[in-house]
Amino acid sequence: MKKYTNTGNKDTRSGFGAGLTELGQTNENVVALCADLIGSLKMDDFKKNHPERFFQVGIAEANMIGMAAGMTIGGKIPFTGTFANFSTGRVYDQIRQSVAYSDKNVKICASHAGLTLGEDGATHQILEDIGLMKMLPGMTVINTCDYNQTKAATTAIAKHHGPVYLRFGRPAVPNFTPDGGEFVIGKAVLLNEGTDVTIIATGHLVWEALVAAEALEAKGISAEVINIHTIKPLDEEAILKSVAKTGCVVTAEEHNILGGLGESVARTLSLNHPAPQEFVAVNDSFGESGTPDQLMEKYRLNNEAIVEAAEKVIRRKK
Repeated sequence: MKKYTNTGNKDTRSGFGAGLTELGQTNENVVALCADLIGSLKMDDFKKNHPERFFQVGIAEANMIGMAAGMTIGGKIPFTGTFANFSTGRVYDQIRQSVAYSDKNVKICASHAGLTLGEDGATHQILEDIGLMKMLPGMTVINTCDYNQTKAATTAIAKHHGPVYLRFGRPAVPNFTPDGGEFVIGKAVLLNEGTDVTIIATGHLVWEALVAAEALEAKGISAEVINIHTIKPLDEEAILKSVAKTGCVVTAEEHNILGGLGESVARTLSLNHPAPQEFVAVNDSFGESGTPDQLMEKYRLNNEAIVEAAEKVIRRKK
């Protein structure tokens, strides 16, 4: 299988900050709004270099979404920044009415998503946000896997007209995608070709899927690995092509098993090419306080769980 190199662990939120900084220099219509979390969202450089285009709204997330929606009327491209929990759950009504229903060109950028937010605990570890956002008509939903991909996605969504939910995380994770690589919204990335099982992963679980594929190869199992960075619109063609070849699939995500990537894949398969599927996700529960590594192990969101799911789903093939 193709080997991928971790060029050094970096946090995906810094990829967002770097992308936003670049946009500040290249697109004068880009404005940024933050709900009192400038450092956490890595928006410092944008604020420093473009103070006239930066708006600190304080701990008033609903107001931030309303302001962003209004700014689009004048042709601005607003990027809002706060934790994923506050970006979605706290302001769902404002997003639904003022952004999605009104088809406003707002980019909702959410850090500290999932269990890897860590010690802040269950109240901040939102595991339902992908489901909340993908159910909104017209909303594009993106969940990036590393620093480089997050930076590329940040600049790419500025060119896309329409509401976008961009999800990324807090901890440093392996950085393995190409620096400066093209980011195409709605286009899956085939990372490794295989014949026995398809592994479809998103976000922090993409690296774990690659590690799992190596472990499976050592057992004589050929795994195809697909990075689904865009959950909506979903690249159904890539999924169906792969599963038609392998005959089974494992989905892996740092999200609730209900409402996430796995359910979108299951729907695609049920309508077009029914096949056995196993899910690596949080099984309908909230998180808890702990280090990211402790939580990913306890909730079975790692390469070992992906290997077990792959072996199980292969046994289910007819």
